[in-house]
Amino acid sequence: MKRTRIYVPSVGPAAWQQFLAEPETQWRTGYSAKTLAHCWEHADGLPAEIAAMFPAQAELLLAIPEHKVPLLGGNRDSQNDVFALIRYDDQTCAATIEGKVNEPFGPTVGEWLNAPSSGKLGRMRHICETLGFDQAPPPKIRYQLLHRAASALIEAKRFKTDEAAMIVHSFSPSKMWFDDFAAFAALFGWQATPDSVEQIVTRSGTKLRLGWAMGDPAFLVI
Repeated sequence: MKRTRIYVPSVGPAAWQQFLAEPETQWRTGYSAKTLAHCWEHADGLPAEIAAMFPAQAELLLAIPEHKVPLLGGNRDSQNDVFALIRYDDQTCAATIEGKVNEPFGPTVGEWLNAPSSGKLGRMRHICETLGFDQAPPPKIRYQLLHRAASALIEAKRFKTDEAAMIVHSFSPSKMWFDDFAAFAALFGWQATPDSVEQIVTRSGTKLRLGWAMGDPAFLVI
């Protein structure tokens, strides 16, 4: 079914399921898709831990579940768990939110670029240009984190916001896969810790806020 650019208000967490790539298998208690939906719907705005990623009182203007951002090269868009337009003080931010429980971040750059097609090489060049990298990141870096951050920058340009943000919203009590996020953050010279945020400035001059926010584990059992 073709999707349009017209969005309708959510009627609750269950409304999010239809937008998943695999609605029947991904919508499970204790997993990120369902957990994230219940957390954000319950907040009726920004969850407190996401609001804490900003230096002043932050307001959610708009949230779109499973938001697709086109990237050059290949046939698949970057499907972000939540895209949020956020305002704080006189600033606006285009944020991509990546929900996590125990699911990994997917393949590493090395795995994703193994015997790459011309489309993959073109996509990696596009992502690197967007993030301000001269070349593909080290093989151990998780590819998903790269295209989620690139998505935020692309949407910040499209919506003409003051900044972009890519925030991992983790509900894992053991902080699974944080080391992967920290390795990604180190590409920008930031030594990340859980429940922390850093604003970097890309080569193009765009501000990019990176953060790891710990969510309320109560939503894991809903």
